[in-house]
Amino acid sequence: MISRGKDIKVFSGNANPKLAAEICKYIGIKLGESEVGRFSDGETFASIYETVRGSDVFLIQSTCSPVNDHLMELLIMVDAMKRASAGRITAVIPYFGYARQDRKAKSRDPISAKLVANMVVASGADRVLTMDLHASQIQGFFDVPVDVLLGNPIFVDYYAKKFGSKCEDMIVVSPDVGSVARARTFAQKLHMNLAIVDKRRQKANQCEVMNVIGDVAGKECIIFDDMVDTAGSLCNAAKAIMEVGGATKVYACASHAVLSGPAIERINNSVITELAFLDTIPPIAEGLSDKIKYLTVAPMFAEAIERIYQEISMAKLFI
Repeated sequence: MISRGKDIKVFSGNANPKLAAEICKYIGIKLGESEVGRFSDGETFASIYETVRGSDVFLIQSTCSPVNDHLMELLIMVDAMKRASAGRITAVIPYFGYARQDRKAKSRDPISAKLVANMVVASGADRVLTMDLHASQIQGFFDVPVDVLLGNPIFVDYYAKKFGSKCEDMIVVSPDVGSVARARTFAQKLHMNLAIVDKRRQKANQCEVMNVIGDVAGKECIIFDDMVDTAGSLCNAAKAIMEVGGATKVYACASHAVLSGPAIERINNSVITELAFLDTIPPIAEGLSDKIKYLTVAPMFAEAIERIYQEISMAKLFI
């Protein structure tokens, strides 16, 4: 592997071409010409319509729904670039699917996140750029360099502008014990106090009992999480903050809007005033929810790509 290619070339699969185009706009280059599609029997093909020989290639592809299709697109595109003599290939995966399968929760469980990491490396990727992994140890699953961007600064900037000095009277809430470290960092940057929703079953076959650890009575709160899938936990946590904790208003934010199953209906019927996401996964259609708002990650990924190409430290992006 050479240290870097002679020039930057950015390509996109079918997962989030709009984000890829926005990233290219910030970098000041044109999105690479390529096509990814399906043969009549369902097999994936990739065609690259410009030379990449010796170039520093960045392939932008979230492994969001349909997860397996988008994963195969990424692997096949990386292989195509490798066989076309690209100088260096970076797999840019804004949302890394399978991240929740990072350990054996019970006997005979697979560790699918490690398997996917192996597949990405085996396909020919020289490095990986991603954002807000569900479990930070997944960085170590790859045998190539991994840069993990944080959505935290984007949310901090958004809420600092939205609420101004009012921030100091608000509370950041972690939706579970496992998200405390992430929520604490967010709270410190906005000079907010921290509360935690504690979920537990007193006995088998009984409904979960939710307790709010911390004083949220009479306060406006922001629930901070890394992703929202079916939105059940998020909406239940918001309800507990209002009914058990006595909060006056609940906002929420999360990096990845998976939004499967009844998620949108649950969000629309919830007590949440506004739910902010990053556009690592393509936004839902307009009109489906008035509560959901998207913030773009394009400027951050554009700067990260330029820094990787120029071999400049990424530390500034984590401040």
